[in-house]
Amino acid sequence: MLCRSGVKIQMSAARTPDAKAAVVKTPLPKKPAPGRHGYKTAEHVVYPSHGVGKIVAIEEQEVAGFKLELFVITFEKDKMTLRVPTAKAQQVGMRKLSEPAVVDKALEVLTGRARIKRTMWSRRAQEYEAKINSGDLIAVAEVVRDLHRSEAQPEQSYSERQLYEAATDRVMREVAAVRKITDKEATKALEEKLAKAPKRGAKSEAGEQDEDEPQEEAA
Repeated sequence: MLCRSGVKIQMSAARTPDAKAAVVKTPLPKKPAPGRHGYKTAEHVVYPSHGVGKIVAIEEQEVAGFKLELFVITFEKDKMTLRVPTAKAQQVGMRKLSEPAVVDKALEVLTGRARIKRTMWSRRAQEYEAKINSGDLIAVAEVVRDLHRSEAQPEQSYSERQLYEAATDRVMREVAAVRKITDKEATKALEEKLAKAPKRGAKSEAGEQDEDEPQEEAA
């Protein structure tokens, strides 16, 4: 009886504590970290006034006693980090990278004829800047097309060059991110498209012109 009792005690010990321990220790499958408002860490996004950046974290901060959830976005070229409240991402115009078809369309825009309105340069400069900061890839490509000058054409003014470089950089970085190529390869893709554009100098549609004209520098 003692032997049988001992066996029973051992079996009971094997069936109860050990079995429970086995259940507790069984690893559960890991679920991927949930995104926020359709975004997740390590994803490239476009912020209107800064261009392409990368979400490196989604963190919480306490501000005035309230918890605030933030996207932490880095812009490598500018060596800048931006924190955007997740609830306001759409409101400030933050968006995902463009679809490949939109990138293709933006590159085709570069092959078109420059469309220069008959307005003062200061007015046009404001319009170009608004397009650059709109976050709309097609609109930014239009700025690149309109301000591009070939080597045979007169040099750009300082303000023209600043806007042209800003617009070109925005388009190049999004092309590179979407196509997963280097900045150098993306720049080459832009240059090849711009080389196909008609030369400036002829009159265009809708009261616009693509000829060089005296320009007033923005203040």
